[in-house]
Amino acid sequence: MTNRDFNYYQTFITVAPDSTILESMIPPSKKDGKTKALIEYELLIHHPYTFTQEEMIYEVHIRHKEIPEEIFKQRGTEIRDELFQKSHACMRASMLAKKYGWGIHFDDAGKIALYPVESPEYQRFLANESGRVKVLAAMRSSRAKT
Repeated sequence: MTNRDFNYYQTFITVAPDSTILESMIPPSKKDGKTKALIEYELLIHHPYTFTQEEMIYEVHIRHKEIPEEIFKQRGTEIRDELFQKSHACMRASMLAKKYGWGIHFDDAGKIALYPVESPEYQRFLANESGRVKVLAAMRSSRAKT
């Protein structure tokens, strides 16, 4: 397997251009468990600048699939290798930025934190006065009309 870097650095992902949300919200859970968006939210709110995008994909996979601790300890590396044999959507496709009103910041080390769309921090990243941060929009929820 080749070593590819799936992470963003000094990047801010804004809320999707087709989003109508004015205030961020916590993603809801489903009857049968937590959604991927809720798992991402909980990890990033409680542990800002702890995970890279690649680490986040892996951690969300483990929690979403509810892989038992014992299995994880025995097969963690194998599970990770299997997971990354196929491609994965980047955080620009995350429902946090597409639907729930969260900006996603990646620092110099590629570690991720969330910022609510209504916050002054979100506005500072969006303005990007220093020019240090690459600003990208989250992917649209639907195709742009032409």
